[in-house]
Amino acid sequence: MGDPRKQRRKYEKPQHPWKAERITQENELCKKYGLKNKREIWRAKSTVGKFRQQARKLLGSTGEKAEKGRVELLDKLNRIGIIETKSMEDVLGLSVNDLLERRLQTMVHRKNLANTIKQARQLVIHRHIFVGNNVVNVPRYVVPRDEEDKIKIDDKMKVIDVEERKQRKTVSKKKEA
Repeated sequence: MGDPRKQRRKYEKPQHPWKAERITQENELCKKYGLKNKREIWRAKSTVGKFRQQARKLLGSTGEKAEKGRVELLDKLNRIGIIETKSMEDVLGLSVNDLLERRLQTMVHRKNLANTIKQARQLVIHRHIFVGNNVVNVPRYVVPRDEEDKIKIDDKMKVIDVEERKQRKTVSKKKEA
């Protein structure tokens, strides 16, 4: 045990820092999900790895305690919304994309509350996104399935899409002329 006041890393760095294939995959994930840095990917990989490791351990063991552990793990993953079936083999097939799709930043963008994934991150960080009645300003927040419908934007912040913005510019130019 360590000192509880000292924060520890919640991720593991890659073993080899300069593999071109891994770097390109991480860059694609960063662009697709609007991530700030690679640490967010490494954190998601570690979380998925822990789920998979726990599933392997539970598949190898037998008994009442193992069965209870299987049910708890599957219930947790179903509650979060990462998997939908009740099979331990599906837990072994989890990928980083499954977890990154459940992040608040991604959900805000997918619900069209923001025009881009980067704008979704900005709205979350600037405290304009509510989950239920609570303001959540952490883009990596994993949205449970029951809170998915409760994501909403602050009434003061209305995201204007690009076409509407162009129309407003043309109207303002006509008024000036």
